[in-house]
Amino acid sequence: MTRESSYDVGAVRAQFPALKAGAAHFDGPGGTQTPLPVIDAIAEALFGPLSNRGNVTPGERNAEMIVADARQALADLLGARPSGIVFGRSATQLTYDFSRTLAKTWSPGDEIVVTRLDHDSNVRPWVQAAESAGAVVRWADFDPGTGELGLDAVRAVLSGRTRLVAVTAASNLIGTRPPIREIARAAHDAGALLYVDGVHYAAHVHVDVEQLGADFFTCSPYKFLGPHMGVLASRPDLLETLRPDKLLPSTNAVPERFEFGTLPYEFLAGARAAVDFLAALSPDDKGTRRERLASAFAALERHEDALRLRIEEGLSAFGQVTVHSRAAERTPTLLLTIDGRSTADAYRHLAERGVDAPSGSFYALEASRRLGLGDDGGLRVGLAPYNNTEDVDRLLHHLAEFLTRPE
Repeated sequence: MTRESSYDVGAVRAQFPALKAGAAHFDGPGGTQTPLPVIDAIAEALFGPLSNRGNVTPGERNAEMIVADARQALADLLGARPSGIVFGRSATQLTYDFSRTLAKTWSPGDEIVVTRLDHDSNVRPWVQAAESAGAVVRWADFDPGTGELGLDAVRAVLSGRTRLVAVTAASNLIGTRPPIREIARAAHDAGALLYVDGVHYAAHVHVDVEQLGADFFTCSPYKFLGPHMGVLASRPDLLETLRPDKLLPSTNAVPERFEFGTLPYEFLAGARAAVDFLAALSPDDKGTRRERLASAFAALERHEDALRLRIEEGLSAFGQVTVHSRAAERTPTLLLTIDGRSTADAYRHLAERGVDAPSGSFYALEASRRLGLGDDGGLRVGLAPYNNTEDVDRLLHHLAEFLTRPE
């Protein structure tokens, strides 16, 4: 078997019950479909005795084991320590929580950097927290022609008063992958912390938060085949310095001091299973889970890049289609607009034919507006581990059909 053919997409697809409905799913950036092992893990957690965490009853021990296993799995996925993994309802909720906590350390005149490329969940919480603290918001821009957010754009808004830089590792709208390592060095040289939105990035790239230089890194398991929840990774020593508002009887231990209320144990079991499912995509079944994840993502990137190139080649024949995803480093996510036609109409046309590619700005309002697309955005085509060439061909066929039909 050659290196290129080592990814068995047929075997992958067989694990997704939702695919039996027949749709070609290009809506993965908004949330992927769920494989059987994840579904089974969630059900198993609910079948067994389950209660609040402890070490006396079977239900307590099961809950404790689920949490520990999930922390280790997400640590393996992200290159972090289990004691630096914080669970929450969503990445948005976690960012709001941490923005409020960090804002307690800011003073009037301090500066916070956000970017025009980001999802609003990594913009508005910081803007609002800055307003409450009297801090100044500085904006790093991206080039709408190339889709690039370069190091110079961030450096231009850094100063000795910068306290935090919030930036995406990959745009959920156009796929751009900014140079996070370089941005991290620049932010740290300025004395600032770096908060990275990795929600879209973690679905496509092998993550190493230490190498990236992220002080905080968020992701969402439902973007990489898991359940609907959020995860934040940080250094345990950094978390120890932060004092969130919390209930008096709740623990002050890290990372639990940032987790409010009872955790969704069944979803944590599903998140662990999603990481294991991804690790099982490795062409080599040897090595640690972290090592298998590295080879799995390498195989996944080759698979998704090949499909992306097939889509881009097909789109190049459609003169009235503009592709706004142009950065040199990007995820397999394409944003399209159509001259003289509504992408919302294209979305409905495709959906009626079993091709799911939604239209919108997908909460990346600043990016959509900077591209000149207002709040409407465009048609987003995103790839996931279960997509195949037949999906791509269906997309291109029905898009061509839409372009040729009378308005």
